[in-house]
Parts: sequence; structure tokens; C-alpha cells
Amino acid sequence: MSLKVLTLAAESAPLVKVGGLGDVVGALPHALKELGCDVRVAMPHYHTIDAHAEKFKLKRMGKVSLKWGEQEDYPASVASADIGGIPFYLLGNPYLHEGRVYGVSIEEDGPKYIFYAMSALALCRHLDWQPDVIHVHDSHAGAAIYWLNTKGKRDKFWKHTASVLTIHNLPYQNNHAKKFLAMAGLKPSRDPRLPWWARDGLMGLGIAYADQINAVSEGYADEIMGEEYGAGLDGLLSAREDCLSGVLNGLDYSAWNPKTDSALKTYFDETSLERRIENKLALQKECGLKIDKSAPLIGVVSRLDHQKGLDIAAEAMWKLLTKGSAQFVLLGTGTREIEAMFKTWAGDFPTMASINLKFDSALANRIYAGADIFLMPSRYEPCGISQMIALRYGAVPVVRATGGLVDTVKPYRHGRGTGFVFKEYSGAALLRSLKRAIEMYHEKSEWRGLQLRGMANRFTWQSAAEKYVRLYERAIEMKR
Repeated sequence: MSLKVLTLAAESAPLVKVGGLGDVVGALPHALKELGCDVRVAMPHYHTIDAHAEKFKLKRMGKVSLKWGEQEDYPASVASADIGGIPFYLLGNPYLHEGRVYGVSIEEDGPKYIFYAMSALALCRHLDWQPDVIHVHDSHAGAAIYWLNTKGKRDKFWKHTASVLTIHNLPYQNNHAKKFLAMAGLKPSRDPRLPWWARDGLMGLGIAYADQINAVSEGYADEIMGEEYGAGLDGLLSAREDCLSGVLNGLDYSAWNPKTDSALKTYFDETSLERRIENKLALQKECGLKIDKSAPLIGVVSRLDHQKGLDIAAEAMWKLLTKGSAQFVLLGTGTREIEAMFKTWAGDFPTMASINLKFDSALANRIYAGADIFLMPSRYEPCGISQMIALRYGAVPVVRATGGLVDTVKPYRHGRGTGFVFKEYSGAALLRSLKRAIEMYHEKSEWRGLQLRGMANRFTWQSAAEKYVRLYERAIEMKR
């Protein structure tokens, strides 16, 4: 009998994608379907989706009713789309009036996400479709897990449905949702393992009440049980260690393929790596850098915020550029503070630095395919996808030893490894690692070996899906 899985998430490609969560929820259901699972996805019906109603062939399905506040039969509209054989249900919501996926406070996001979580449960009953597992991604639908393992225990329809919580980014917790939980008939938890401030928080409740929990890499699963990365919930996570595991996200290798990527100047793969240099020269020309095949070119494609380690990147790269040791191309947008760090660099180093403070997916692909070294010095990185793409495209990663970066980049030793890894979060430690990478860049046979080993790596969604099926089975066993 195939497993019936309902996926709950705030975003999913291709309907709505803000960040990496959207990529994961867009890819994982298809990999699970390949393994025989009956997977369906329910998400909020953001107004932006309607602009593409024809493209996605949206169908109106009527309404479902749920108890909300004082009203016994509060209506939520339902639309559906078939995305590659996966049913997506889009749930209307009176709190979606701002139109954005992520709001600025719990006052905006609390009612929006709790109403969505409860209407997703109501939809299953309406369809008379009983999931074996409800799989919640991050805090947003945490109320569904909380309800299932409190009030839902007395409901025959939900008696055997297990729950799994996947943690993508622990600090985003949606705390202080007490008055909005009350609208769904729920009170803050009294679980003593929860800190008092998280007893009405959607992430904390999800962690406390899920049958199984996983983080998006084994490295991140280990880190969040410690104080530095636990975001105040490390005690709870340590108490639930027996139910906590890590499942590394995958990469779609058919989509990310330098042999077929139309954004590139020249196609290449492991058997034609010598052609990759054409992409480097084209990138140098496009970005106004000195065209020099022998100059090490360091690339960054990143959201520019404090998580991503751009402060120490600025410190280290400034020293390299001042000495003329490397070229640098950066692409991304983010906080004004971090953008300001790099804004003047193109003027300071006119033929050596290219600063692109914008979103440009085609240029991103050209950086992956043209840079020699890919820089990712994150403060913390639950999984990360950029380092996987860099490996696939023959750019050698320099990364900090944190989260999913530890699981995907193996430290260089003579004749072994796929990149350069440093531990201490400092510009000095990063600079040492970059200097070592540049030194090896000039050792052509060693560098070619690094590139080929990286390009041969495969972090597939099939492998991730197989681990999720085992996780679902453990959750079901625990529930029953």
C-alpha cells in the first residue's frame, strides 16, 4: 500500500518561490511520487498565483468549512492545480490581503498561517482523504502538528495520522501566537521542555509535538542541539534527540547541467572540462574584469545578509584585491548595510572586482560556470544549494565548516577532497583558506582533480526521498 503524504509549506516552486524552501517543496514531492507515494501539497492561495492561473490551469473546487473563533462554519475557498502529476491545493484565507508570503510580524503571519494549517486539515476531511503522514516544512503550519497530537487524538479521522516536521531555518519561529491559536481553539502548551516564550510559538510547538523531526542536513541536525545554533530551543531539541535526524536536500541534476545550460557561453561536462575556460573569459568580459585566463576568479552568488558571512568575505577579499591576488565577482541583494560594504569596490578595483547588487538568474549560472573558486563563508547554513551547484559546474568551493556545507564539501588533501573548508568564523581564517585555494589553483593537475571530484558528486532528490520514506515509516510506527 502506498504511503499517503500531505505536504504543508508556505511556498513551493513553481507556484510561489521566495527562497530555498520553495525549491525543496517543489522537488521533494515528485521524488516521493517516483517511489510510489500518494503525495499532495496544500499551501495558501496567494493572490500572485492568480496572475498565472492559465499557465497552472487552476481549477476552483468550492469551499471547506472550519471552526474559527466564534464561527462554527468559517469558509475557506479551495482551488487546485496539477503540477507534474502532484495535486496542489490552494487554500483561500482572509489574512492574505497584503499579498506577500512572509509578513513583518506575528500580527500578520500568526493568523495567516494558523488559519491555513487548520483549513488544510479541514480539506482532508472534505475530500475524505486520510493522510498517513502530514509533513510540515518549517514553523508556518506548526499548528497542524500541535492540533493533531492534542485535540486530534480524540478524532477518529485523524487517529492514525503521523506528523513529521522538517526544520529549514530554526531562528524563524513565529512566536507569541497565543491569541491566534485561540481562534483555532488551541491554548499555549504546558510542556515543560518548551521555554516559556516558545509555548505559543509555531516552531516550538511543532518540535514538541511532531512524531519525527528532521533538519535539512546531518550537520545542521547536530548543530541545533547546541546553544550556538539552537535559537533558544536547543534544550527541547536535545530532549527529543531520539526523534531528530538529518536528511540532506537534493539537487535537480537535469536542471543544473553545464552540458545543457542555455545561459552559458560554452557547454561542458567532466569529459570536456577544458572548454570551461571559455565561460570564464566570457564572464570576465561581461563583468568588465581584465580578461586573463590565469587570474584566479572568485565568485559569490548569495542573499546579502548576516547569515551568509559576507562581513568576513569583505574583510578577506579586500586584502586579496589590494595585493592583486585574485579577481572577484559578486551577485546578490540584501541588507543595506552589507550592500554598502561592497558598493564602491568596482570603482576601487575597476578591472578586478565586479559588484552586481541585483537578482539575475542567468548571470548566477554564468558565475557558477566561469568562476574558479566559489565563496560561501556562512555563519550558519542549514543545507545550502549554491555549493552543490558550484561543484556541479566545476567551481571549487571555499566554505565554512557549518551545517550542510560540512556534509557536501570534503576538505582538500593532496589527491582528495572537493573544496577548502575553514572552521573559525573570522576574516583571517577565511583569508588563509582562500590563499591555500589560490596556491592550489596554480597547481593545474591538482586543481583539475579537485574540479573533477566535485563534478562527480551527486546529492540527489531520489536519495533524499528514500530517507524521507524511512522517516515517515518511523513516524507512523511511533504514532501507532
